[in-house]
Amino acid sequence: MHNKLIDLWSKNKPVINAWLSLPNSFTAEAFGKMGWDSITIDMQHGQNDYQSSIAMLQALANSDSLPMVRVPWNEPGIIMKMLDLGVMGVIAPMINSKEDCEKFVSYCYYPEIGQRSFGPMRAQLIHGPDYYNQANKNILSFAMIETKEAVENLDQILSVPNLTGIYIGPADMSISYGLDPKFDVEDEPVYSNIKLIAKKAKEYKKIAGIHNGTTTYAKKMLKLGFSFVTISSDFRLMMTHAKNIVDE
Repeated sequence: MHNKLIDLWSKNKPVINAWLSLPNSFTAEAFGKMGWDSITIDMQHGQNDYQSSIAMLQALANSDSLPMVRVPWNEPGIIMKMLDLGVMGVIAPMINSKEDCEKFVSYCYYPEIGQRSFGPMRAQLIHGPDYYNQANKNILSFAMIETKEAVENLDQILSVPNLTGIYIGPADMSISYGLDPKFDVEDEPVYSNIKLIAKKAKEYKKIAGIHNGTTTYAKKMLKLGFSFVTISSDFRLMMTHAKNIVDE
């Protein structure tokens, strides 16, 4: 078992992450051949569920991209089931306090650092018989910072041991401050929060991640200190390109 993202970050290289909203194994397989560093299956707002994720992860088995998931909620059942399926990173939405974050981290790791239950059926199949001994140092845990409350509790959240990093949900954060939901935010106070989060993550030696609408904005975020950037999603990319063709 080996996590290539940890290697990239140790060399101060950024990770470019893809986002799969469509429950389709062929789409997953195609994205797996494109050269993304990691690929995240979205179970929160995407159309994916546990059953569709099985085929998608099987389709990614021959890819060099690291498989990750955004779970629908900070809930132990689905987090542990997805880890048992073999995902190597979990992004949890709406982590608003230190307590939320401590619970989330505990669900991702085996004792003594967490409370993950043992039974890694597919994970052991694909990552090898030594999975149990290797999992805690290879699994990534990202807490989503999406609300005013989370920003106010940022230091406490970042202080949680064994948390890999934080991941900004710009749309929900915008809503939290009375703005319309969108990516690539430059409105205040959200943009100041984004810069603060990058700075604070570095102080706490955590990885800072953010969801972006465009490569232009993603490059801007890399310059701010983010080292985990998602650009768009399978659904948005398809819709944008298809609409451009119709308009042309």
